[in-house]
Amino acid sequence: MFTVMYKRKPIRSFLFLLTIAVLTIGIASCSSSSASNVHMGQMEAPSLPVLALAEQPATVYQEYSASLEGSKDIEIRPQVEGYIETIYVDEGAYVRKGQLLFKINDRIYREQVNTAKAALAAARANLATAEINVEKVKPLVQNNIVSNVQLQSAQAAYNAAAAQVSQAEAMLRNAEINLGYTLIKAPVDGYIGRIPLKTGSLVGMTTPEPLTVLSELATVHAYFSLSENDFIRFREQYPGNTIEEKIAKMAPVELILADGTPYPHKGKVELATGQFREGMGSIEFRAVFPNPNGQLRSGNTGKIRLPLSVGAAVLVPHEATFELQDKIFVFQLGDSNKVNSTPIDPAGSTGNYYLVQKGLQPGSRIVYSGFDRLRDGAVIQPQTITMDSLMNINQR
Repeated sequence: MFTVMYKRKPIRSFLFLLTIAVLTIGIASCSSSSASNVHMGQMEAPSLPVLALAEQPATVYQEYSASLEGSKDIEIRPQVEGYIETIYVDEGAYVRKGQLLFKINDRIYREQVNTAKAALAAARANLATAEINVEKVKPLVQNNIVSNVQLQSAQAAYNAAAAQVSQAEAMLRNAEINLGYTLIKAPVDGYIGRIPLKTGSLVGMTTPEPLTVLSELATVHAYFSLSENDFIRFREQYPGNTIEEKIAKMAPVELILADGTPYPHKGKVELATGQFREGMGSIEFRAVFPNPNGQLRSGNTGKIRLPLSVGAAVLVPHEATFELQDKIFVFQLGDSNKVNSTPIDPAGSTGNYYLVQKGLQPGSRIVYSGFDRLRDGAVIQPQTITMDSLMNINQR
């Protein structure tokens, strides 16, 4: 009995030790395999397209905020005092020259016309009487019945009566003019603006705000400002000895509407103010755009896009950039295929490209795409593409 138990004990111990050894080897193998996989993963560098930059001439489109006004924005104001009796138009309506807009109560002015007519009639009657007296005295003087003094006196009375007639006629015309002012008509074709005062409002020449503003919109003026630096660049860009000559050489400009779409008609810059705004460091320009369909209105906003030729600049595709805290960056490829984020300062843009004159040099290489998870110092496998091949792809 003892011998049997002695023989079994070694067998159990051996099996136990064998199991432990197998488990240990398995765990070690798994750990080694996992560590090897992690190490291999760390060594793998992503393969990304890298663009070699080149310097070449291009055209920059500079954009400037603009406010739009009709070629004529006319304040419609009353020229006589009275209550608004009738408003014939609505806000935003299109009106023709001579169309009736407002009527001011005219009873007072009609009575003034009647009074002036009566005064004129009395003056004409006095003139007729004076003329009769002159004609009556003339033969008496000729026959030496009365002295010439009486004729001179009669003639003076006639002249005074004639002057009274002229004065009465002037008073009548003035009364008729005031009566005409009670009917307010459109001075030009255009669109009616806001009408702040309503029927029954008392208005006059001292009323602070106009009855409305009438905008003539056959053509529209877009006002925009250039900074001192932009103005210096503008003067260097276009030939000519004066600002007027330079403006005449400018190409047509584009208007970008508030929703980002281009206005279908191009405009022409035709005027620049003579001096910079004090304390603002900017000078104002004006561009004129045709408005055949009335799409543009006074008070609209947009952007003027000016073309500006650049002798040589580095083109950087928009797709190869990213923004961080209102700054534009690219991932530039350095030594050992390591990338580093580099800020750029675009001088402008043309199509889908930034024009960079600072921050990058010709021959620099940047990551074109696939850099969403890149960090400074990351190693990549560059796949070089050229600007010519990229432009060919974009043109297809």
